[in-house]
Amino acid sequence: METDRLIEFVTNHYILFTGVLVVIVLLIQDFIESAFRKYSVANPIQVVSLLNDDKTVLLDIRETQEFVKGHVENSRHIPLGSLDERIREIKGLENSPIIVICQTGTRSPQACKKLTSDGFTNVYNLAGGIQAWEDAKYPLKKGKK
Repeated sequence: METDRLIEFVTNHYILFTGVLVVIVLLIQDFIESAFRKYSVANPIQVVSLLNDDKTVLLDIRETQEFVKGHVENSRHIPLGSLDERIREIKGLENSPIIVICQTGTRSPQACKKLTSDGFTNVYNLAGGIQAWEDAKYPLKKGKK
């Protein structure tokens, strides 16, 4: 009897049911991915704390036009599209804290995965990217260097 009611509900509200099913699948996928990722996620306050270590490297993976508009001081600029060819520029820093920064925090996980697969052990993703940094009222430097 309960099964019949469930089937009736699903057939009458298939769009709602499909939406709920998609949300559940996405939540499970996110949970599994976060459980097995090899890098950490840090908010702007945690990044400032990490910057107290002189060995910390800020890696800005945004495109040049984004970087020039404003970046965290002393960050190294290697666009995501060039990371494979230019990763040698940070070789030797595999055990140093590396904070990966993009505009909103959506591109940096890809770079974090690349770095961890190349042997970097202390990788952080800035949650929310430069937008979160600006929202926290932390300074940005304009220009190329």
